[in-house]
Amino acid sequence: MAIYDRGMLRALTASTVLSCAFCLSSAAFAAAAAPSGDVIVTAQKREQSLQLVPVDVTVLSASRMVQAGVTDIKSLQILTPGLTVTSSTSEASTTARIRGIGTVGDNPGLESSVGVVIDGVYRPRNGVGFDDLGELERIEVLKGPQGTLFGKNTSAGVINILTAAPTFMPGYFAELTAGNYNGWAASGSVTGPLSDTLAGRLYISGRSHDGYQSVMTGGGPRTTTRDNDHHDWTTRGQLLYAPKDGMRLRLIGDYTDQHQLCCTAVQISVGSSAASRAILLNQVRPGAESLTPDPNSRVTYSNQNTATHTVDEGVSAQFDAKLGGADFTSISAWREWNSVRGGDWDFSAADIVYKPAGQYTDKFDTLSEEARLSGKVDRLTWLGGVFVASETYNGVSPLLYGTDYYNFLAGKITGGAPGLIGILPTTNFLPGMGQRDSFKQTDTTWALFTNETYAVTDALDVSLGLRYTDDAKTLNSTFKTTDGSCIQALAAYAGLASVVGAAKGQAITNAMCLPWETEAFDARSGVQTSSEKRWSGAASAGYRWTPDLMTYVSYSRGYKAGGFNFDRPTSSVSYTATTATLGIVNSTYFKPETVDAYEIGLKSQWLHRSLTINAAAFDQTYQNFQLNAFNGSSFIVESIPKVNSTGVDMDLTWLPPVEGLRIDGGTTYAQTKYGQFTAADLTYPQDFAGFWRLPGATISYAPLWSSTLSGDYQRPLATHLIGRINVSAKYNSDYNTGSDLAPQKLQRAYTLINLRAGVGDSAQGWTIEAWAQNLTNVTVMQLAINAPLQGGETDPAAIRTYDAFLAPPRTYGVTLRYRR
Repeated sequence: MAIYDRGMLRALTASTVLSCAFCLSSAAFAAAAAPSGDVIVTAQKREQSLQLVPVDVTVLSASRMVQAGVTDIKSLQILTPGLTVTSSTSEASTTARIRGIGTVGDNPGLESSVGVVIDGVYRPRNGVGFDDLGELERIEVLKGPQGTLFGKNTSAGVINILTAAPTFMPGYFAELTAGNYNGWAASGSVTGPLSDTLAGRLYISGRSHDGYQSVMTGGGPRTTTRDNDHHDWTTRGQLLYAPKDGMRLRLIGDYTDQHQLCCTAVQISVGSSAASRAILLNQVRPGAESLTPDPNSRVTYSNQNTATHTVDEGVSAQFDAKLGGADFTSISAWREWNSVRGGDWDFSAADIVYKPAGQYTDKFDTLSEEARLSGKVDRLTWLGGVFVASETYNGVSPLLYGTDYYNFLAGKITGGAPGLIGILPTTNFLPGMGQRDSFKQTDTTWALFTNETYAVTDALDVSLGLRYTDDAKTLNSTFKTTDGSCIQALAAYAGLASVVGAAKGQAITNAMCLPWETEAFDARSGVQTSSEKRWSGAASAGYRWTPDLMTYVSYSRGYKAGGFNFDRPTSSVSYTATTATLGIVNSTYFKPETVDAYEIGLKSQWLHRSLTINAAAFDQTYQNFQLNAFNGSSFIVESIPKVNSTGVDMDLTWLPPVEGLRIDGGTTYAQTKYGQFTAADLTYPQDFAGFWRLPGATISYAPLWSSTLSGDYQRPLATHLIGRINVSAKYNSDYNTGSDLAPQKLQRAYTLINLRAGVGDSAQGWTIEAWAQNLTNVTVMQLAINAPLQGGETDPAAIRTYDAFLAPPRTYGVTLRYRR
């Protein structure tokens, strides 16, 4: 069953509503924002007008994000066409995609295609962006590869987040929110001078809500019957030291602590065959799964604890100084991100396999330094710098047998045959045994970069950027298996085949050699290393035809480092008439991803600068696209030879001749497809059995159309009282949410609508507003997966089950805000 709504109808309805929508601007009800031509961005690591930058950028001001209720990168989607942000087994596994390009976040061995940079500091994975971002100055979403200036290179884009700095003018604010699902949030900040040369800012917030989904726990041990809750608190303290003109030091320290039960998955498709996974599960544990799935009911099945505890903390120091005719910037940072969680890995109320809460861990420690020197000589604007980062990852990945494992696998999947070869419930698959693997990776990166712009004439600028990156990784893998069955099954294959036949004997042996049952991996514990040296960069030319019209052309080369799959290596069993032999690939390395991108862009303003239209046509070709997929038993990473993304981006801002009204919108049209390839083109040809749908097809999470539209309106209601209303909507056309493109994983077209309306003090003091997110309660799949322990993609759908992680349902509430 696919999840869908009447997407196009709602999109048209939303467009009609938004065209006449009312919204006020910002929490303080300030006047409508200035035209986009006055927006300043740092897309080229220097302050420039958005209308003069030859880069496709969507810029979101602090006030616009307050109006739309944006607090993290996931809620940012409602305002950004072409941006998709999803989570799966936990909010720590968050993935951002731009123009359909991104890397599934469940596997920490893969770096992000879309980089997240907060106050100049590169973050190692997208999951950190789910933190409360606090008070913001603006967010810049840079689309396409950013191969020169932003930390570790990213192949699809950058989300550049700039938080509000301390000010020497005193100010403070407080905010309280109450909503459904027992939701509440409280935040506050204070800023001001501590001396003539020192200013500070302190921000503190807390958020909480109950789970969105009901859980059928079966026989436990889980007792909690709700999932997808959220409880966190964040603090960010800053100091700004400005002893004289041209010199300043900004120190930032932040800490976020998150607790969740997350995430169980709903069933979206259940096979009807008597041999289907769901029916066999229910025979072992009645009520283990529903045979008539209804994703819209948000009922899930899980008997194990899904508790997640994530801590994200760090400090940074940015030093800016004028050195003669040049500007010097240094950004030093230390960050630690630690996630400890649990998971029900069979996604049912039966006790099959699980990751024990508190023992499944991911931890990143990162030290980074970026130093830049820039200046201007006559017509040449120049910049050069160095970036150095040291990242250490430590992770533990257990997968243990539950009390129902033997009965299900040996009794149902293999029809009791394991008992014929001595694989018994007293000797194999004992509860609490299984796989306990651990990984430690060190990653050292250094890069030199430069970016120059030369004004050939007063109207024509030519830019060139280059970056040389050296990336070295060392992975230590330790595999540990207890109560496995593979070695025993291989030795007994000949006798088993003589009793049940070769075909059935092979199927049974394969089931006894699933990754977590294979003791032979233990001897493969060891060290892998990689060393990559790559050039990347960009070239562009921009011509200003008039003060309000600029066009540009650009070419960019992006690079994303290769790495190692943090899972067990690829293995398979080969057979003769009398033997079964296990083959294990020694390496888990995957190749670096590169992209060549071409863009033709337009930056324009019309109607006395009340209408801004910026557009870009792009063509991006990826080589060795890193595809991460869960095949029902393990994560596999393949380098797909070619992916191409071609289309058009457009953003607009209109200040119509109605006082207090502002309309913003944008559209991305992108055809993002795999090239043709065969099994021989893959690093591990046996993976093609799960990827046979991919050659020539549209890749997952790549809607053909992605559009946003928002309207703000504010007007006086009475003396010292102003009213406002804000409507924001996001439309996505159909896209598949599975790496293997199984048709059951299709997400139909949908439109999300957010609404906020309120009144406030015209003196910019208090405001109170009612709000609703996902107003029409659309059910949206974030990720669909193959349920574990069932047939492969070449087996009939009648025996298969598919599950999905859902985006939040409709939420609503009231917010009270006070600012001075």
